Amino acid sequence: MSTDDMSEKDSLRDAEHTVSEEGEETEGNIEEKEEETHKRMIPEDLYYDYQELCSRAFTTDDSRIPQNLLLLSHSFGYDCRRRANLQLLDENTLTFVAGNMLVLLNIQTKEKRYSRSCSGGGIGTVMPHPSRRYVAVAEKGEQPKIIIYEYPSMRPYRVLRGGTGRAYSCIDFDREGTLLASVGSAPDYMLTLWNWKQEQVVLRSKAFSQDVYRVTFSPDNPGQLTTSGSGHIKFWKMANSFTGLKLQGILGRFGKTALTDVEGYVVLPDGKVVSGSEWGNMLLWDGDLIKVEICRKEGRTCHNGVIQQFVLEEGELMTIGTDGAVRSWDFESIDAADSVDDSGLFEIEPMNEMIIGRNVSLSSMVRSPIPDSTIWYAQDSNGGIWKLDLSFSNITQDPECLFSFHAGAIEGMDVSSSSHLMATTALDCSVRVFDFLSEKEITTCRYKQGGTTLTWAPSTVVGNDGLLVVGFEDGVVRLLELFNPQSLQAVVGLRHSGDAELRLKQAFKPHNAPVTAISYERNGSIMATGSVDCTVFFFAVRDRYEPIGFITVPGPVQVLQWAPQLHERNTLLIACQTGHVVEVEAPGPDVQNDGGTYQLQNLPIRHFCFSSIKSRIMRDAEIARRQAVKEKKKKEREERLEKLKEQGQEPTEDDLSEEEEREEEGLPPLYIPNPPSPLHCAFYSQPGAFWLSMGGYDSGYLYHCKFSEQQAMDVLEQRDEPFFFIPLQDTDHNPILTMCFSSMRQLLLCGMQDGSIRVFLLEAGEQPPGSMQAYWSLSVHDNQYGSVKHLCFSHDGCFVLSSGADGNIFSFRLLEQDLQKHQAKIPSPRIGLESEPAAPDIEDPAAYSIETAKQKLELERMQREAELRKQERRKNLSELQEQFQTILQINQTLPEHLRLTHAELELDHRFHEEAERVRDERVREVRQELAWEEEKNRIGLQKLQKMFWDSVACDTVIVSTIESDYKVSTYRLLVPSSKVQPMKEQDQVVQESEDTDLEHQRNKGEQKDPGNPTAVPEGLSEPMVLQPKAPQAGVSKLVGRRAEKLRKAAEKAEGARAKIQQRKREWAELYAAKPSEDYEDPEDLCAIQLATENMGDFKLKTAKDFTVPEHLRMNVERKSAQLAVLEEQIYQRKSKMNARVLALRDSKVALISLLHSLQTQLRTLQQLLPTEKHRPLPTVPTLLSEETPERKLCYSHTNLQQYKAPRAGRRQEEVQEVPVLLQQESMEDTHTEEELRHSHVNTHSEQQLTELEHEMKEMEDIHNLYLQDKLIKQMEEAVWTFDAEVCLLRDEKLRLDVQMKQADLRLLTLFEELLLMKEFEMRENTLQERMNTRNQEERELRSKLEECKQQLEQKRRDIAKLQEKEKSLNATFHTSLGENNKFTDFLTRVFKKKIKRVKKKEKASTQEKEDSDEDSDEESVYEDDEDDQESESGVGTLDDSVCPPNCDPVLFENTVKLREHCLDVEELLMEEKKNAETLRKECDSLVKKEKIVQSSLKAAEGDLELFNREKQQKLNELDVVVPLRLHQIEYIVNGEVPTQLDSALVMKMAAVERQQERIKELQQEKNQQRELYRNARQQHVQLSNEHKYMEKKIQELEARCEQMMMMKFGKLVDLEALQTLSGSSKLEEMKQDSREKEAKNLKELKLWQNKVAEARLALTEVTRENTKRLQRLNSLLMQQKLLEDKIKARQRMGSQFQGRHQSDEKERQRLQNLIQSQAEEMEALKQEISALSRKGGHVLPPSHTRLPPIPTTPLTMRQGTQPYATAGTGDTPPVAAAGGYRPSLYAHSLYY
Repeated sequence: MSTDDMSEKDSLRDAEHTVSEEGEETEGNIEEKEEETHKRMIPEDLYYDYQELCSRAFTTDDSRIPQNLLLLSHSFGYDCRRRANLQLLDENTLTFVAGNMLVLLNIQTKEKRYSRSCSGGGIGTVMPHPSRRYVAVAEKGEQPKIIIYEYPSMRPYRVLRGGTGRAYSCIDFDREGTLLASVGSAPDYMLTLWNWKQEQVVLRSKAFSQDVYRVTFSPDNPGQLTTSGSGHIKFWKMANSFTGLKLQGILGRFGKTALTDVEGYVVLPDGKVVSGSEWGNMLLWDGDLIKVEICRKEGRTCHNGVIQQFVLEEGELMTIGTDGAVRSWDFESIDAADSVDDSGLFEIEPMNEMIIGRNVSLSSMVRSPIPDSTIWYAQDSNGGIWKLDLSFSNITQDPECLFSFHAGAIEGMDVSSSSHLMATTALDCSVRVFDFLSEKEITTCRYKQGGTTLTWAPSTVVGNDGLLVVGFEDGVVRLLELFNPQSLQAVVGLRHSGDAELRLKQAFKPHNAPVTAISYERNGSIMATGSVDCTVFFFAVRDRYEPIGFITVPGPVQVLQWAPQLHERNTLLIACQTGHVVEVEAPGPDVQNDGGTYQLQNLPIRHFCFSSIKSRIMRDAEIARRQAVKEKKKKEREERLEKLKEQGQEPTEDDLSEEEEREEEGLPPLYIPNPPSPLHCAFYSQPGAFWLSMGGYDSGYLYHCKFSEQQAMDVLEQRDEPFFFIPLQDTDHNPILTMCFSSMRQLLLCGMQDGSIRVFLLEAGEQPPGSMQAYWSLSVHDNQYGSVKHLCFSHDGCFVLSSGADGNIFSFRLLEQDLQKHQAKIPSPRIGLESEPAAPDIEDPAAYSIETAKQKLELERMQREAELRKQERRKNLSELQEQFQTILQINQTLPEHLRLTHAELELDHRFHEEAERVRDERVREVRQELAWEEEKNRIGLQKLQKMFWDSVACDTVIVSTIESDYKVSTYRLLVPSSKVQPMKEQDQVVQESEDTDLEHQRNKGEQKDPGNPTAVPEGLSEPMVLQPKAPQAGVSKLVGRRAEKLRKAAEKAEGARAKIQQRKREWAELYAAKPSEDYEDPEDLCAIQLATENMGDFKLKTAKDFTVPEHLRMNVERKSAQLAVLEEQIYQRKSKMNARVLALRDSKVALISLLHSLQTQLRTLQQLLPTEKHRPLPTVPTLLSEETPERKLCYSHTNLQQYKAPRAGRRQEEVQEVPVLLQQESMEDTHTEEELRHSHVNTHSEQQLTELEHEMKEMEDIHNLYLQDKLIKQMEEAVWTFDAEVCLLRDEKLRLDVQMKQADLRLLTLFEELLLMKEFEMRENTLQERMNTRNQEERELRSKLEECKQQLEQKRRDIAKLQEKEKSLNATFHTSLGENNKFTDFLTRVFKKKIKRVKKKEKASTQEKEDSDEDSDEESVYEDDEDDQESESGVGTLDDSVCPPNCDPVLFENTVKLREHCLDVEELLMEEKKNAETLRKECDSLVKKEKIVQSSLKAAEGDLELFNREKQQKLNELDVVVPLRLHQIEYIVNGEVPTQLDSALVMKMAAVERQQERIKELQQEKNQQRELYRNARQQHVQLSNEHKYMEKKIQELEARCEQMMMMKFGKLVDLEALQTLSGSSKLEEMKQDSREKEAKNLKELKLWQNKVAEARLALTEVTRENTKRLQRLNSLLMQQKLLEDKIKARQRMGSQFQGRHQSDEKERQRLQNLIQSQAEEMEALKQEISALSRKGGHVLPPSHTRLPPIPTTPLTMRQGTQPYATAGTGDTPPVAAAGGYRPSLYAHSLYY
């Protein structure tokens, strides 16, 4: 590896370590880059040497092959499937990538220039600079570079390194051309921004985890980029941060849109992006979301395929797609596009479009650099480069195809054996012939199927080397003749264009799958074709190729090679893709095969199935390596021992002992790939032996194989191993795909999978070289997907031609040979070619193959022969039948005794039985065959009945009168639709749900009672000292009356406490019932709402500003419910009428039956009457067919037969009017009457009547006549009654018809409104859903706000309670101290002391530490404050944590407990205040949110209101039919009814009357409201006065209460606390103890008072004596002083005496002030004593200070000391030392 490569890898590694995934770079890297930039600035005029950068052929050291073995001559292909593989460098030069070459194509001259890749790994993409002065070529390979060439010199200007690891997929310059963006392919997909002129990386980030197709800079927004690719689009932005410039990417989210690959996109000026999709629609991106999907009208896609590119030009957006269309769209419409419904689609039609062609698939397009040019050059993925004029005007030029190439991989290639001609074919359905000497394409022909293989027939076959054999993917093989058409001109006189033509000579189809190989036998007499269908077909080569036969092989055919001339046997080597190799003898032209097939059966065949040996080769190599290492170590040990012997040293034990062999790793396992490795190439080495090139796991070697002598019975189970192999360098993943020997077999050319060509030098007679380690290699085709598929030498060995899977075709000159560029020789046409008719072609892909056609012909021949045999047998059978009939006739002519019977004529009865059995069996078969038809007809009948009869609830039944022509009919009713009932139920459910919601909201509001008191906060409880305790028996010191008094006091306190609680509850209930300030009476609200809705200037529905009320707004559900209700009402009314008509028909049937019976009776009577007395019988009516329509479905077998029988004048059977029972009954009655008549006539004829009998006969006749008249009248009355009922029902039905017509009109109107509602449904649902969402949000916010307010109010109550509790505790403490407690200050300090407390709840560790720190700080502050207080008070001797002496322990413990409860209350109070503050903030935020939601709700309601107005206007446009009578029209103009009633208003009469009545009601209501207002005003004045009076009274009562408190207690106290403590047994016990101690102390006090009096007398005497002595001493001292002053008058000044006098004056003044202050204190104490005496308390006598003992020693006084004696310790005066009390007046008088 070179130094440059190492530096490139190091730089890439450093860049990968320093760049994060988001594209951020650290500060240190930026600083280092800045330093490097300052150190190394590349000059503008620096250029690289192309020869140093350009890649060259690789040669091994011992190859002896010159480096310039192959020189590129021309490139005939174009990689049209590569993305963006067409760029325009100037107005005449196109550039594209062809494998490892950059091709510069001149459009005018069609000349090509080539620039080879520098890496040798291929070229990824190419992009010209915006200025057209440079072109960037991004390459492939290990650590590829981006080379910036200067154009047109193509000198390397800049080289960019380290941008990706394997290959670049796309690059782009920014608009100014200063930055270059590049994106790598797998595996890193790195997006890199370059300062390309300085060859520096600006930013870097991973673009995506899948393939990226395109990267572009935004032309209008500097610093923004966009990338797109497989299933993604990403938006990038260069942003400054505190660490420097970084690259931020946002991935586009498709949301509801299906995920798609994004091939093309365009960035709009406002930052939006329009991208394509796989299905052909455009996606408009706003940010990282899809705003709308753009399609054409009626949901059609913008393109029928992927949109490959977008171009934004002068207000138009152009798109190109794989459908071969270029369309322009309105930019402004697309930029402002938005969806109008939930579909997310926006429909738009293109402004202009151009369809290039049917077989055109555009993938990219570049514009001509000429200013204002409308010429574009387009890349066609189907192998073309087009010139397009996109001016879209009247003078627009038609699209012009400038160049045409193969599209896709080159499947077949071969060269002529006598000329510099080359033929190729590909799956693009074309066959092309090139002249690689003159470097041009000479002819092309196209077919419907793609070509898969091609062979140029040897000259020995046709004689002129002009026959091409091409195999196609449908299995067809075509023989094409190449000839020079100019030679036909002289013969025929026709003009032919072009240098060459291809003419179909013959076409046949030997295979049913793609043809993969074609090969001619060494003599040219047999041609073999192989296919993917695992068959090899042989043809006899003649003027017309005749099929010989075919054989099957174990796998798809890959290679066919005939044995060379040196081999004795003429065999064909068949290599299959699955690793099988078959050798078959060449069949003779006259080989015999089965007449029904072409398959050859008796050909000698040998099989070889490759079995992998690569794992064993690797194992053997590892064993050999290890053995070599052991031998080396053993040799080194022996040399070491030998050296020790030479030096005369004795070897040590370590040297003598063999080194322990360390445990070696296991050998590589044996491995057989499954499925087997593919076979790529095979060729003969010697008879029965051949070489194989394998792919997959077995690549890396050439295997020498031979056929086994013993062939396995099962070919698929056979496994054979090569007997020799040759390793190949660097081919483990790069197998050999094709091989080609030079004509002299000096060179072996190998086409590799990575697109390179390897050349091996062969020695004379060496096949192949022995080692194959020395070789020459050159990368030609694309190294990733451009595997070499074909290699050929030209006929003279001067050219090498290659074709690859990337669609490129290259011709190379072998060494530097000077060849004149003249045209290659084109074969001349055959003699008589011009007179031959065109050969038939096979264009149908489903046409039969040769084998299938032969099998078909054989089958048809066999069918014809069978049919002939059948006809012959039928003929013989008919002849036998004729003979039998002749015999029967002869038998009938014979005498009877000579005739043969039927049994005698029957030769064997079993024949007849068998015939019957066969007949029955056939009948069963026919029935089984017709069962399906029968079931089909039955189901069809059921469907017809369900469709046309079951859906009818009631058919039309017409009931006619009997004696008139009046008729009444039923309504034809259909069964109600199943949708009607769900609509009604849904409407009811919606109504119920609305009522439920209102009730729920009402109940919810009632449940939230703000005045309901809640419990005391958790953790707060009544202190134990406040809870009254019942006296305990045996413990209490109270007995007798005092205990009873205490019990009563406790009961009284408990009753007072209960009354207090009851009063509090009553007040709470009262305040809870108090309405809020904004409370309004619900009845007033309802009245106001009713007045608002029904009062004022209301607009008509036709007005533009009409607002539809909430309860009148209609939607699809409500309108459907109305429609359903109306349909149901119509159905119910019609059903009732139909029931009455049907009942009338039933009565007619009963009437007919009655008339028949009456008629029978009449006939019976008339039989008894003479004929002249007979009255005509009334006609009995019959039921008409229209009265019983249901009988139409009654059918019988006879009806079906009549219906089936085709008769021209078939009469329809009349439906029987009278029921069958009535007919039978009438028939029986008729027969009975006839019998009676005949018997009666016979009787009278036989006998003679007497006179009496005559009389009786006359009486009987009279009676019968009466009966006759009665029966006839009964019949007539029944008929008349029936006719009357029919007429009445007819009148009712006519009135109902009018109503039903009106209902139908109303139904039609409702249906039209429903259709209109459905049109608006989607928009209405969207708006309604938005408003419902806002309403829901508002309700939730209001609920939260109300809840928060309630919680806040509750917190305030809790805080008030806690504050009251705190006051109660303080009052309890002060009450517990009592009067004149000498430990008041101490206990007060104990009560107010802040102490450390253990937390009740454990919190999180971090919070606990923080709280403990805060608590410790607070406690330290508290302790410091207490210490300061103690230091200030001057009392520091008592410990406040221990009860001091002489202090009541119970009182001390009570004080400590009160302090604990007080601290609990303070903590709870602080916590409640914090919670209250939090709730207050939450309330404020909720109020703000509520305002926002209310504004949104107001906007949503406004939108919905506008929508309802629009909907109402549309509803107003519907026509409604309203039938009116003349008296209903009150619209009169000038006394006449106008002809046009357009301006009239149609109203219901009830509404008009209601409005008129409403006027009177409103007047009455107005008077009532005035009276109510007057009364309410008087009541308001009265209540205001009462309110003021009650407030004044409350103030007076409060003042009186305070005055009484001051008079009784001397201060304002808490009465509740006093009532609570009034029954405390502890207090009573303490009072009892106090009384006992007081009595005891009084006795002791009196004793001490006596002693004090005596001591005072003694003290007085002593003081008086002492005073006298002091006065004497003072006088003496004064005298002494005067004397001394006189003595020292001259030395001292008189000021000293004056100063002393001033100090005495000050002392005197101080003492006077002290006396005055003490007098004032005494007066205050007297007032306090009198106040306490008024309250009824016990006033103790004032405590006196204990006097000091009388001194027994005389007192002396020093000069300057104070004139009193001290008693006690320290400097404290006696009074102060006695207990801290002030000195009494008596003591001060003594002082004086």
